[in-house]
Amino acid sequence: MTDTNQYLIQQEPFYQATGREVELYQAAYRSRLPVMVKGPTGCGKSRFVEHMAWKLGKPLITVACNEDMTASDLVGRYLLEANGTRWLDGSLTTAARIGAICYLDEIVEARQDTTVVIHPLTDHRRTLPLDKKGELVQAHSDFQLVISYNPGYQSLMKDLKQSTKQRFVAFDFDYPTTEKESSILQAETGVGADIADKLVKIAHTARNLKGHGLDEGISTRLLVYAANLIKDGIEAGDACRMALVSPITDDADIRSTLNHSIDAIFG
Repeated sequence: MTDTNQYLIQQEPFYQATGREVELYQAAYRSRLPVMVKGPTGCGKSRFVEHMAWKLGKPLITVACNEDMTASDLVGRYLLEANGTRWLDGSLTTAARIGAICYLDEIVEARQDTTVVIHPLTDHRRTLPLDKKGELVQAHSDFQLVISYNPGYQSLMKDLKQSTKQRFVAFDFDYPTTEKESSILQAETGVGADIADKLVKIAHTARNLKGHGLDEGISTRLLVYAANLIKDGIEAGDACRMALVSPITDDADIRSTLNHSIDAIFG
């Protein structure tokens, strides 16, 4: 038997609600509706799912999707051992058996022929066929499937089929308002309001450049990194260049623009 306690989140993950998403997610869970969370990099999608799993007291199994992931990674496979073969459940099968929330992070990174295995779990059937084993797993009554992705990276090659999208209810995430993002930085890192407000101003400068030289703006996650560095005693300008500029662009003109913004705001 799988120990469900190993998948329980013991301490409350900090999450700052930006709207009614907590209430609406709880409603979706009560109806065991599959959930899709969409939004830019580092805006709090994964933290939200972790927070909701903790709040509901349900085990959480997270899968970081990638292009090398196979259906067997999700469903399971036979392992060859000295005395024969042994079946090992995949993450999705384990979640379905024990009644966990299964979170497929950045699902568009996985091949479409891999993700179709989730379909029977996302409609009235709530089943998972294990073809190699000849077993049909009926999902536990507490099981829920959650997926996430960044619509900004969509392309013809990396998008969900409509046949997959229309199996989910969806939440659209974005970066928090200026006030809430500042309060998040203060709560997460312990920096003062003045530092937090200045970091958010820099983030807005970068986000305004999205589509004009930047593929993605500065995320809330990176702001937390910068705030932690500053709290540790690193000079603000160095912390910002290290955490906010260098990771997101190699373009000299964009870097110059952001560096000027840092100097103006923290100067």
